[in-house]
Amino acid sequence: MVNRRLARASLIMAAGTIVSRITGFARMLLLVAVLGTALNADIFELANSVPNSLYILVAGGVFNVVFVPQLVKAMKEHDDGGIAFTQRLITLGLVVLTVGTIALMVAIPLIMRVVFAGTLFSEGFERQHDSALLLMTLTMPQVFFYGVFVLYGQLLNSRERFGPMMWAPIANNLVALAVLSLYAFMFGPAQAPANDGFSTSEALVLGGGSTLGIVVQALVLIPYLRSIGVPLRLRFDFRGHGLGHIFTLGAWTLGLIAVNQATYFAIARMGSAATLRGREEGVAAAGSTVYALGNLISQVPHGIITVSVATAMLPTLASLAADKKFDQFANQLSTTLRVVALFIVPLATLIACLGAPLGQFIGGLSASTENTVAIGSTITAFSLVTIGFSLHYVVLRGFYSLEDTKTPFLIQTVIALINVGGAFVLTRTVEPLWVSTAMAIALGPAYLVGLTIGLFLISRRTATLIDRNSRVFAAKVVLACLFGGVGMMSAQAGWAALSWPSESLISIFLKLVALSLLGLVIIAGSLMLLRVKETQQLFSLLRRRTTSA
Repeated sequence: MVNRRLARASLIMAAGTIVSRITGFARMLLLVAVLGTALNADIFELANSVPNSLYILVAGGVFNVVFVPQLVKAMKEHDDGGIAFTQRLITLGLVVLTVGTIALMVAIPLIMRVVFAGTLFSEGFERQHDSALLLMTLTMPQVFFYGVFVLYGQLLNSRERFGPMMWAPIANNLVALAVLSLYAFMFGPAQAPANDGFSTSEALVLGGGSTLGIVVQALVLIPYLRSIGVPLRLRFDFRGHGLGHIFTLGAWTLGLIAVNQATYFAIARMGSAATLRGREEGVAAAGSTVYALGNLISQVPHGIITVSVATAMLPTLASLAADKKFDQFANQLSTTLRVVALFIVPLATLIACLGAPLGQFIGGLSASTENTVAIGSTITAFSLVTIGFSLHYVVLRGFYSLEDTKTPFLIQTVIALINVGGAFVLTRTVEPLWVSTAMAIALGPAYLVGLTIGLFLISRRTATLIDRNSRVFAAKVVLACLFGGVGMMSAQAGWAALSWPSESLISIFLKLVALSLLGLVIIAGSLMLLRVKETQQLFSLLRRRTTSA
């Protein structure tokens, strides 16, 4: 039976995440409309995303996966409900963030050498180089404020206050929309191909505004902290209070994050190399910005469904693991995987089937439309990532609840090797226009391999997760999605044959809405006809909530 507390908490978080993802998607569309998808867009995209990546490398993995189980454990075992332990943990986190941010600011020239292909540092690219350097200097302080946001958010999550952390990013997205609108008003949209870098004024607006959004996102959480009864007091008496155990757990997590970020930098370099090559040769290119756009779309289901469900599940799993109730632990984790798959696999089917019209729609908004087809193919290629990444994410939360950070590191190393190796081979066999698609194709199989390994290993640690019922469930969901996919592709073919009515943005949008509804109706109907019990339980839960409202 679907856990009611899990469903209720997940719905609260999902509501916030839906709004956050909508505003985040609007931000990305406005970014494409204002900056295009060529070299200028890649320079800004990388300068703005590297701080988030480096924050995760400095401390984010530890904050995200180690803190909640330790805070829950402290609440159960300490006489003061874990308040003093929490204050020490927050203080330690702030110290790490401060030192890390200062070190990264000093290392910006070196970081640029890692992220950008060597062409950026050659003769004829001085303006682009100076733009990237100024933008990265303006955005690097985000590392500290990303950390503050996650520290405070995980403290709220440990007290089962899940909503604020999911709603706060909306503030960041609204600031970003305002900044991009201001940029368009002051400087106008880019003209294709937008490859010549930014002026100092343009960089100040883009970089400073982006950092302001992260600051606002962190500050939004502070009022909610007062409601959980943990005073925000700095405590530097770290010794002898169990914090060393967190460093032991965090060491493997840091290794995992290092592998992830090495992968990110390798992929970013391949993407920037494509757009720089496009600038040199005067041909269309699709690199980091198009890859990030496809990844953003593929992550929408993950952000709305998986993160919400897994975050609500984590305190329960941590408690079951602490009590060594491994049969219940495996049952809870297996139930969570099925709930996530019930949503993620159908939504991934929509992404796979609707990549081409999505590419048309986004390309129609862009300041440079020369890579519209590549946008669509990249989105489609990311559909497999949606499934593998989301289910793998849930399994990793199971390992972290068991206070096992070594196994996720080893699994992530396998994923990274497959991903980078595949991307390296594929990107060297295609023109710059298809580099983003090649990188996306390499990522899906890597996560499916990681998921398979993770399921096998955690079943050996606890109890069997994938039994006969789970296999039957998976087969029914895949069959329902096949029906939905065939229906959507047939409808697309019919739409194209009718040439209806034009290829205007309105027409493309209507086609996307109609095909999405058709696919969802077919898949939902098929799940009901196939008697997938989780579907029936969710519909019953929704009916009861509607009736009681």
